Amino acid sequence: MSESSERSRSKIEEAKDKVIGAIAETMDLYGVTPAAANLYATMYFKDQMTLDEMRTELEMSKPSMSTSVRKLQDIKMVKKTFTRGSRKHTYVAEKNFFRSFMEFYCLMWEREVKMNMEAIEESQDDFIEIIKDSASTPDVVAEAKQFYDQLEESKAYYLWLNDLVESIRNGRIFEFLPKEQSK
Repeated sequence: MSESSERSRSKIEEAKDKVIGAIAETMDLYGVTPAAANLYATMYFKDQMTLDEMRTELEMSKPSMSTSVRKLQDIKMVKKTFTRGSRKHTYVAEKNFFRSFMEFYCLMWEREVKMNMEAIEESQDDFIEIIKDSASTPDVVAEAKQFYDQLEESKAYYLWLNDLVESIRNGRIFEFLPKEQSK
């Protein structure tokens, strides 16, 4: 290999390392460990990798690597792929950041809506029981009504968040916030 070609190869690796470092540094937003973040960032520049290739390239322990791959699969940042003629599993990193953002945050927001709306409904039922209970004092009834109304107002946020998820999933959000085309 010529010196010029070697210098170019070195620059390519340096440029990739900058992006790998930045991706790995920001993956904590997705609740990803540093090991899983480094794995994803490394896979981003690969077509596909086997578990053995991942272990070798990142010098990770088998348990740490397996846990990282599983976490990345759970949040849909990595997919297991089929390679004809190979007995080893291969994995591919999701390279479409729009898709990975939408998938991850929609899952988290749907979870938030479901958990909180269930808790609100159950709590409101409890407050209604207190309000209807003839043994409740006027002070207790007033407090239960106040909390019931407060929870009722909070439902607007969860309904809005649910609508946001739906607009992301069906693509309507891009009518309001268009994706800018690469330059």
